[in-house]
Amino acid sequence: MSEAQISGETSWFKSSFSRDAATCVEVRFTRTTVLIRDSKYFHNPANPPAAQPIITIPIESWTRFLDLVLGQDVSAPGLPAVRVHPDGGATLTAENGTALTYTPAEWVAYTSGVRVGEFAAA
Repeated sequence: MSEAQISGETSWFKSSFSRDAATCVEVRFTRTTVLIRDSKYFHNPANPPAAQPIITIPIESWTRFLDLVLGQDVSAPGLPAVRVHPDGGATLTAENGTALTYTPAEWVAYTSGVRVGEFAAA
């Protein structure tokens, strides 16, 4: 068992539905939170790694967030807002203003992974 597994942390991972995609929604579990980022950030070498926008969700709210992502829960105080665009892309916006915008392909891959349980808290 790795040190990360012992500590309750995972590496960044993406949906298996985005395995061939150059960009994606990436998720990382820690003992107390779930972190979400956009892999497109690193496609611009001028972007400093320390400034990458990351949305943090308390682990106890993760299941409610996944329901929100799938459109199953419209009442989600304290969770990032999920706005799906007419083209099928989406923007996640945290209460602190951090926003992550995904293309239609990225969002479909992520929500497909959510539907089959790839992002269930361990």
